[in-house]
Amino acid sequence: MTSSVRIPLATLGAAAAVCLLTACPHGRTAPPDPAPQPSAFTLLAGQREKIHVEEARLAPFRRTVEATGTVEFNSDRATQVLAPFSGPVSRILVPLGALVRRGQPLATTVSPDFAAAVSTYRKAAATARNNRRIADLDVQLFANDAIARREMEQAETDAVSAEADRDATLQQLRSLGVGDKAIEALRQERATTAPQGVIRSPLAGAVVERLITPGQLLQGGVTPCFTVADMSTVWVMANIFASDLAFVAVGDPADVTGTTSQETLPGTVGNISALVDPNTRAIAVRIVTPNPEQTLKKDMYVRVAIHSRQDSAGIMLPVSAVLRDDVDLPFVFVENPDGGFGRRRVTIGYRTGDRQEIASGLSAGDRVVVEGGLFMQFAQSQ
Repeated sequence: MTSSVRIPLATLGAAAAVCLLTACPHGRTAPPDPAPQPSAFTLLAGQREKIHVEEARLAPFRRTVEATGTVEFNSDRATQVLAPFSGPVSRILVPLGALVRRGQPLATTVSPDFAAAVSTYRKAAATARNNRRIADLDVQLFANDAIARREMEQAETDAVSAEADRDATLQQLRSLGVGDKAIEALRQERATTAPQGVIRSPLAGAVVERLITPGQLLQGGVTPCFTVADMSTVWVMANIFASDLAFVAVGDPADVTGTTSQETLPGTVGNISALVDPNTRAIAVRIVTPNPEQTLKKDMYVRVAIHSRQDSAGIMLPVSAVLRDDVDLPFVFVENPDGGFGRRRVTIGYRTGDRQEIASGLSAGDRVVVEGGLFMQFAQSQ
């Protein structure tokens, strides 16, 4: 069974004409070009009043690197207080959060180390006094030709050695936290209070951690007791990435904003880590921030804006000039020399305020629609 399809003569004629026009040397035909997409369109005089065109120019700017960070103690003004001697804690003298002076007592202990140090000092002081008295007496005897010079010099050597031992035991008492009043009483051989050790603050600040309780047995030089920190200045550890590293330098000013108080405090970049976090691939930047009202607390999350002092240059356009197409890629409308307008695919870069850097896709001198782009996008889609 056969069937036939009727083709209009006009259709056959048009097909033959196409074949003749596109014939190849070997009898094959080239594939037709795809239908051209309209890349430009014109606006009526009334429509042009709805847009504003600006010439693209290179403009200087300075970047602001934004990051998140956490608050830490200023390690230059904070320290962990270790027990200088062994023994049980007898009394805690300051509450958590208290402001203390340098040398202020924080806690007391009943320490055999303290009693042993006092005993050693008294013995050394008595030996030094006795040897000094003998040396002075030998000087008089030598002057009267009663002893040889060697005996006088030996007595002086013994006196100096004993005085050095006495001074060493005195320094040991100071390292144990014995106050000046107690040391003066020992020097004058006055009766002192019951032997006890006093844990003192090595600097002025706030007691931000208390790590001991009454009755706890301390081990000298090992057991941490308190953490004292001067919170008038803190460190903010911000995390930046390699793409921003070139725009951050030591000394750059920064703004630190708390996530709860919304108060902004000024700071300065003090250090940039030489290491990259292997887990996050971030680089730690230390920002020294004054904290006069102590609104920043340890481990608090903050937002950081680091203002680069390095000058950059690029094509900066209003944010309203950059639009998005159906696949969310950025583009701008550019005015052609013939007065028409066409889309131009661009790559966006840094944004500062209401200005957007165009990293690629435009050249200086291009005329770009900066206002009314949405109207043109709608009109082009109709």
